[in-house]
Amino acid sequence: MNVYQKAMEFGEIVYNQIKRFPKIEDYRLSSQFARAADLIAFNIAEGSGGSDASFLNYLRIARNSSRECVSASTKAYRRNYISFDEYEINRGYLVEINKMLSSLMKYIKSKDN
Repeated sequence: MNVYQKAMEFGEIVYNQIKRFPKIEDYRLSSQFARAADLIAFNIAEGSGGSDASFLNYLRIARNSSRECVSASTKAYRRNYISFDEYEINRGYLVEINKMLSSLMKYIKSKDN
């Protein structure tokens, strides 16, 4: 799935960004940002093997994690841990991931009709 691949790429981008965060953020913003970024792909993968209803639930969780990443990325930018360009890259990935998740969810729902 393209959305899974995009989510995997985003997780790696975040991983490389948080390596530069200050030590004080290790158990705060760094861990929260990395966890949320990874959970996008994890939930897509975990849900893909179940029923459509179950998959939809996992996709909703993935979408919520992507929204959490928006906030984490904004915090990282405001604290000067990432550049404006990195912030924009994150934003672009998250917009695309959210669109892809929404399209996939819409497709799955339409199969039931």
